[in-house]
Amino acid sequence: MESTITEEPKQLVQKTLFGVLFAISAGHLINDMLQSVIPSVYPLLKKNFHLNYTQIGLITFTFNVTASLLQPIVGTFTDRKPRPYSLPVGMGLTLTGIILLAMSPSYITLLCAVAVMGVGSSIFHPESSRLARVASGGKKGLAQSIFQLGGNAGSAVGPLLVALIVVTRGQHYILWFTLVAVLGIVLLSKVSQWYQGHLIRKAANPSPHNEIHSDLSKTKVIISLIVLLLLIFSKFFYLASMTNYFTFFLIGKFHLTIKQSQLYLFLFLASVAAGTLIGGFLGDKFGRKYVIWFSILGVAPFSLLLPHASLQWTIVLAVIIGIILSSAFSAIVVYGQELLPGKVGTVSGLFFGLAFGMGGLGSAYLGWLADQKGINYVFSVCAFLPLIGIITGLLPDLEGKKKQVSL
Repeated sequence: MESTITEEPKQLVQKTLFGVLFAISAGHLINDMLQSVIPSVYPLLKKNFHLNYTQIGLITFTFNVTASLLQPIVGTFTDRKPRPYSLPVGMGLTLTGIILLAMSPSYITLLCAVAVMGVGSSIFHPESSRLARVASGGKKGLAQSIFQLGGNAGSAVGPLLVALIVVTRGQHYILWFTLVAVLGIVLLSKVSQWYQGHLIRKAANPSPHNEIHSDLSKTKVIISLIVLLLLIFSKFFYLASMTNYFTFFLIGKFHLTIKQSQLYLFLFLASVAAGTLIGGFLGDKFGRKYVIWFSILGVAPFSLLLPHASLQWTIVLAVIIGIILSSAFSAIVVYGQELLPGKVGTVSGLFFGLAFGMGGLGSAYLGWLADQKGINYVFSVCAFLPLIGIITGLLPDLEGKKKQVSL
């Protein structure tokens, strides 16, 4: 990290700083790994606390609401005055939540634990997304994908580690994840140190080279934002069914063990991580609108087949769905940032917040629906959500309208 700081050119970030990007991506990996512990221990918590699907959904709802409601506020605040050291602060709150989760004696304490983790997430995401853009050197889609890759990789590794460390030993073994949280605090403190130095240099050397799109009418901007928000709804509502209930689906339909179901969940989440990196690269190369369109709508044939497939084909389809569906979010975030120039934190907070919010609402509603109709019914209904991707055609093509002005 120190060498990256000293090598930064005087004209600020005119090249992609991969050292910084991989560092913030590693921080994202740790953050989302710790968050993924929550759904990964659902089968264990269901058994320990005699929970129904509705109560499980409310756990996710509590976490995601605390994360989603604060993120746009944090993003708007940091647009006005960046707070580099908010990154380790957010990780510190996540550490506190992990400790509470491991030691929770009751359902109410579980809800408090995940709420604290949600606040930590809301502080981490907007400023870290802005930092990825700062270090992009103009390759915004690639930079956002590297950042997202860390988060998705963490979400994939978390269930695997839970299966290996926690499931066979008990809830208290979640405490081992506190070591990872401490590592995250140290890493993000170093990243924040570089970011603070960058802000000082930027104030001394203001740059006039940033992208903006001033020829879009206010109506077009509003319509585009509504379309993006609906696409996020479709993507993350469907992801809620996979992330939170795929293990139950596999256990119920194919009579797998908890450990086997967690390993298959890992495969799905690993495919999500792979698709994220692919989507950012393709968005920079071919245009973000087309990547968004393919990523959401292109999932539909596979999601419609999944509830009716054998175990082997269910896993194959889940991997394909993960790769295709995950390629959209980096493109959506960068598209939104270009749609509202100068509002990087606000857009990141809004989109990340909505993503968490949709995941929370989706989990709560789908948990209730699973109690009423069964888990197979949930997957059959959710299979139609990617069809919403057809509205991507309403988005303007921003790539053909770029102009260079100062922020």
